[in-house]
Amino acid sequence: MTGADGPPPFYGPARYWYVTGVLMLAYMVSYVDRSILTLLVEPIRRDMGFSDIQISLLHGLAFALFYSLMGFPIGRIADRRHRVGIIAIGIAVWSLMTAVCGIARNFTQFFLARVGVGVGEAALNPAAYSILTDYFPREKLSRGISTYVMGTYMGFGVSYLVGAWVLGVVQEMPDFEIPLLGRFYSWQMAFFLVAAPGILLLLLLMTVREPFRRDRLYKDDPGAKSVPLREFLAFVNINRRTFLCHAAGYGCLGVLVNGMALWTPTFLVRTYGWEMVDAGFAYGSILLVFGAGGIYCGGWLADHLQARGQRTATFRTAAICALFAILPATLFPLAKTSSTALLVMIPMVFLSAAPWGVAVASIQQITPNELRGQVSALMYLFPVNLIGIGLGPTAVAWITERGFGNPGDLKYSMAIVGCVAGVLAAGILSAGVRPFRESLRRAENWKT
Repeated sequence: MTGADGPPPFYGPARYWYVTGVLMLAYMVSYVDRSILTLLVEPIRRDMGFSDIQISLLHGLAFALFYSLMGFPIGRIADRRHRVGIIAIGIAVWSLMTAVCGIARNFTQFFLARVGVGVGEAALNPAAYSILTDYFPREKLSRGISTYVMGTYMGFGVSYLVGAWVLGVVQEMPDFEIPLLGRFYSWQMAFFLVAAPGILLLLLLMTVREPFRRDRLYKDDPGAKSVPLREFLAFVNINRRTFLCHAAGYGCLGVLVNGMALWTPTFLVRTYGWEMVDAGFAYGSILLVFGAGGIYCGGWLADHLQARGQRTATFRTAAICALFAILPATLFPLAKTSSTALLVMIPMVFLSAAPWGVAVASIQQITPNELRGQVSALMYLFPVNLIGIGLGPTAVAWITERGFGNPGDLKYSMAIVGCVAGVLAAGILSAGVRPFRESLRRAENWKT
């Protein structure tokens, strides 16, 4: 309900940080479910005969294609319907399909199960971004959304830590049998174990209240349910330069992040002779601490610069961090020792993580409430995930297999992809600062 003088006041800190925590936990669980595959590369290769390229397709294209394609229709629904309920349906779907991965018999079945995980997870971000933007006061929005997006790297980190523990457990187990379905490898149990927390997450989500929708285009008609598609297209067109630089810049940054994310544990195994469990714990710890810390610091820096009058702080922060990530992303795979590789990996993870919280804040700053789910899905999540998740892991695998022809040369492929993707990301995001300033000016008109 709106008051006589306008919308109700924003919720207090206890409420909006609690909601952020619940949604961040959902994001973490989603990343655990999508990333557990990373630690199972070698047993999958051994027992199912998949190549590096096939595994990269399971991790990347199978997940990213429908994760990206489903984002827009789900985002359009989120702009009209109960957003918390949409997230609940998504959690149920991705948890179920993660469990289905554990009974896949061949590449086709595995691929389709990963598609299902992507479809379920597509429901989370468009709705969550919109919910948080309605909960947070504007001067704290970058930090709020950055805290939520910390779930990305916390989920990455936890997936490697939990995944390493799960892998250690299932390696000691004998192969198991499911009535009517037959016999399965012990490592397939990992998918059942990481899918189970989805049930508890659904119960926790029931404590989140659907917020009042703010910053609407139709302030004189609060009952308006949606904006016609032609108005959505007109909004995108007038801000096309901003969205193009945003999508392409973060897409290239996603190639760097996802290419490293899938292959780093395997890189530690192939290059330095580590055990996969140890590689998972080491990499997971770095992601959990420095990845999450990078995202939060990126949001804090953007809010700080904005308070000092830098209106384009979110775009500037992203461009600067991407620029400084290039050197460590190029050098860590080429390190002579594993300790040096891990040491150089820390600033790479921190700097490549910092832009992701402000990426979402940039979109929310220039987009009215009725369009936030759709714009976030089509102009951010679709290109970023299709390029980043879909291309990043496969680019590394393709260069390794077709370029070098030797699995041991994975380190060179990672260095090439990290360098090229980092350079492109920094350049494109820098080019987006000026059109973003123009989009901010246009946003002032409909906000007032």
